[in-house]
Amino acid sequence: MPSVKRNQLAVLALGGALAVAGLTGCETTQDKAAAHRAESERILKAREKRQQARKHHKSDAGGPKVRLYGGKSSRRREGEQ
Repeated sequence: MPSVKRNQLAVLALGGALAVAGLTGCETTQDKAAAHRAESERILKAREKRQQARKHHKSDAGGPKVRLYGGKSSRRREGEQ
């Protein structure tokens, strides 16, 4: 029966190796998720900064925006002539 014990030990060793690999994989996944969250936060902060700059720039424009030609497309203008 020594071959049965060897098979059992081999199965236990393989199971242990898979468990250790699984735990290591989870840590890697968590690290990737943390890096992804940090990147997302950086992107959101950059977007907010751009929007604030845009709002600040609009307030410096001095007056209401006026569309040229009454806001009509060139095709519509041609039809009126």
